[in-house]
Amino acid sequence: MSKANSNQRRSARLHHELPVAYRSVGSFLTDWATNISQGGLFINTRKPLAVGTEVKIIIQLPGAAFPFDIVGKVNRIHEVGKGKGSPPGMAVEFTELDRAKREKIESFVQKLRKDLEPS
Repeated sequence: MSKANSNQRRSARLHHELPVAYRSVGSFLTDWATNISQGGLFINTRKPLAVGTEVKIIIQLPGAAFPFDIVGKVNRIHEVGKGKGSPPGMAVEFTELDRAKREKIESFVQKLRKDLEPS
C-alpha cells in the first residue's frame, strides 16, 4: 500500500508507482517513478543519470486524458547496493513546469494524499 513519506524536503513525497519515459543525451528510457511530489519525483532505475543531468520526462497521471512532458534535473542518485533500504534510482527536480502542468500534478498529489489518509 502507498504511504506518505515524512522527511525534510520542500514538498512531501507520496509513494505511488507511475510509468515514466525519459530522454537525455540521445537516450530514451522507460522506468517507474516510485514517488512524486509537487516539486519532483524519484525514478527507480539501476542506471541513474549523473547528478546535474537535464532530463525530459513524459508522464501519464491517472485520470489525465493525455501524457505530458516535464523538464527536470537529476539532483540525487542512489546506486545499486549503496545505502541500506534505498532503492536504486535518481531524484529529479522539476525545473520547467508551466502552470497547467503544475496544477495537474498538485491535484494528483492532493488526491493521492487524501486517499492515503487513515479513515
